[in-house]
Amino acid sequence: MKSIRPSKQRKALAQAPLHKRQKLVHSHLAKNLIKQYKKRNLGLRKGDEVKVMRGDFKGKTGKISSINLKTLKIYIEGMKRKKATGDEGQVPFHPSNIMITNVNMDDKMRKKIIQKVKSNVA
Repeated sequence: MKSIRPSKQRKALAQAPLHKRQKLVHSHLAKNLIKQYKKRNLGLRKGDEVKVMRGDFKGKTGKISSINLKTLKIYIEGMKRKKATGDEGQVPFHPSNIMITNVNMDDKMRKKIIQKVKSNVA
């Protein structure tokens, strides 16, 4: 996106296709993982352990329970808030406000990405 106009930025985000939305749900890695994987950030996956860096839940950790690509929000197990109706609902987090502390390596594509990065560095 080349425009600096906020309205065009918002429109580009709202109309972004899935392959671009997937790139928007990346998050920073913890320092020990940066050394291990030789990467600064990774795409988020269900099952990753993350730490909240900003907001009311700052400093808390948990596993990612779901990712909503339409709203670009991440939901973490155990992070709940009371609604006005009295029910409890999960709190959505923006990917920029969380840090990956432990990577879930069950995904075949993620293993390929990590191996590719390690082979390029060596």
